[in-house]
Amino acid sequence: MVNSSQSNTIFIMKSKHSIVFTGSLLLLLISFSCKNNSKNESSRTPVNTISTPPPKGMVWVPSKTFVQGAKDGDPFAMPREKPGHLVQVDGFFIDVTEVTNAQFRTFIDATSYKTVAERAIDWDFMKTQLPPNTAKPHDSILQPGSMIFNKNVNAVQDMNNYIQWWTWKIGADWKHPEGPQSNIDGKDSFPVVHVALEDALAYCKWANRRLPTEAEWEAAAQGYYDESIYTWGDNSDVLNQNSNTWQGVFPVKNNSEDGFELIAPVRSFPANSIGLYDMLGNVWELTNDLFNLNYYNEIDTKSVQNNPKGSDRYYNPNNPYETEYVIKGGSFLCHESYCASFRISARMGTSKDSGSDHIGFRTVATKAMLKTKH
Repeated sequence: MVNSSQSNTIFIMKSKHSIVFTGSLLLLLISFSCKNNSKNESSRTPVNTISTPPPKGMVWVPSKTFVQGAKDGDPFAMPREKPGHLVQVDGFFIDVTEVTNAQFRTFIDATSYKTVAERAIDWDFMKTQLPPNTAKPHDSILQPGSMIFNKNVNAVQDMNNYIQWWTWKIGADWKHPEGPQSNIDGKDSFPVVHVALEDALAYCKWANRRLPTEAEWEAAAQGYYDESIYTWGDNSDVLNQNSNTWQGVFPVKNNSEDGFELIAPVRSFPANSIGLYDMLGNVWELTNDLFNLNYYNEIDTKSVQNNPKGSDRYYNPNNPYETEYVIKGGSFLCHESYCASFRISARMGTSKDSGSDHIGFRTVATKAMLKTKH
């Protein structure tokens, strides 16, 4: 019980998640924080042939120079996406889809790996990432679990208070995406979720892959385009035909005009110009770049950035006690009234030790990586 001499708000953040207590009430917090559709042929990246055949389930992204960040004419572009700037990336292979439950199960079966969401919580480690003198919550609260979207929200008082539509669910993990009573039976083709960065990196090590940089991710999402807002061009009118996002009143009512209320199986929507599915919507995708809210304002945008690896420091004043990494692509929760992150340039941060039911990942590989024994 919090007495009157204590602060009204006790922040409890841990390596897996962020939990907020206000008074005696447990609140849960996660880190998030039109042109014509036709393009001139001159705006498309030429198709490069390669001598190395793509690994199964991957496609080749040709070396290209393109505009990373906000695009001209994008009404939803946020300050953290600006300014748009030229970037050059070398060619690489990338997964056609997000890593699925079936693929992740193969990894688990081969390694007996236990994800962050399945592990016991270490309070001594957790408190090192919290404000000084943060009080320890009751042991009944400090149980393994993950964040899930609260689909039973009836009304929202303040859209800035996003804990109203998120719930910390004890027992939620990749095998039990909605809690301990749920399962993934019959969902082999769904993206695996409730994976933290640490889990994704473990999968990559096992598979001889790595996570994409933010620049590589945008290059892949552009496909044969060089400066498009969406993976299909600049026409926002066909959003529902091309990606799994939110239609209706967020977060109260999803009209499911795209055919799905929540997460969808991979390949449920058309691929982009190089054959990649679900680069926008469905689930956010982890990258290897540190999240820096001001990164694009700190680099030399007058020169072409060659194979950038992202910021060398993390910066998000809204979450100063945890290190966040860039996530891309938006999810089934994205709506134009809120984050509108169903765009290639959209970027948010997530704690490296956090997972949720709307974050997944896909992997990349280079020709050099494929030549190494594994």
